[in-house]
Amino acid sequence: MVARSMRAEHGPLRRVGTTCVWSLVAFNLGVLAWMLLTALREHTAIFRSPWGLDTAGQFGNFLKAWNDSDFGRAALNTVLVVVGASVTVVAVSAPAAYALARTRTRASGALSTLFAVGVGVPVQVIVVPLFVMMQDAGLVNSLTGLFVLYVALSAPFTVFLLTGFFGSLPEEVEEAAAIDGAGVVGTFVRIALPLARGGLLTALLLNLVGLWNETLLALVLVQDGEKQTLPLALLGFLQTQQYSGADYGVLFAGVAILVLPVLALYLWLGRRIIEGMTVGAVK
Repeated sequence: MVARSMRAEHGPLRRVGTTCVWSLVAFNLGVLAWMLLTALREHTAIFRSPWGLDTAGQFGNFLKAWNDSDFGRAALNTVLVVVGASVTVVAVSAPAAYALARTRTRASGALSTLFAVGVGVPVQVIVVPLFVMMQDAGLVNSLTGLFVLYVALSAPFTVFLLTGFFGSLPEEVEEAAAIDGAGVVGTFVRIALPLARGGLLTALLLNLVGLWNETLLALVLVQDGEKQTLPLALLGFLQTQQYSGADYGVLFAGVAILVLPVLALYLWLGRRIIEGMTVGAVK
């Protein structure tokens, strides 16, 4: 009777929540579709009929945006820095998170709290001290300096995320490995990492998406046009278009160039996150 009453009570609320979620999904998909269609339209047709589909098929907008904004070099810089920083921060944070999750001491609790506090510190608050520190270290206007900052600033969130994930893993499997003679490092590499594959992919994906779209630190630290990342190239392209007469079809094509790689990555890794959480646990 209690379970039936609870289902009856939460039924309407669940339907409302589901409706809200799917409405938000539909809205986001609609915005994405409109952006992609607008990127394939001619400039004057966009103003004549913003919601129309006429002149759709102007693939030259993407080529013009790519050539006029120097996206090629910026894309290479972004891939090198973002992918390298994302992989590095996950590789560094995983052992730290495992140690914090499996250590039951006051020190581990204090360290976990410090990482949680680090997640809540806005980058805008510390951007000036960061710039001074990087300038003293000779890393301003350097992709290496941007890489170091990305790893350092992403570590608190990644450790905090993976600590909770490692803490949810069954300890019985690790205890069985210890009985078989496996050491701490062997247990971590052979047992914990395969089981945590879904969490590691989630952390990697979130870091990739966040760092791919990061603009503030790159804008502050990078002054050389040859070292700019994609968000900076897009920002410069928007400014150029404003001065020379904006072609909104080309502008939307530039935005699509920045968005589509992350969208494709999310669609690819999203399925693997679920697979990693189920298959890894079964193994």
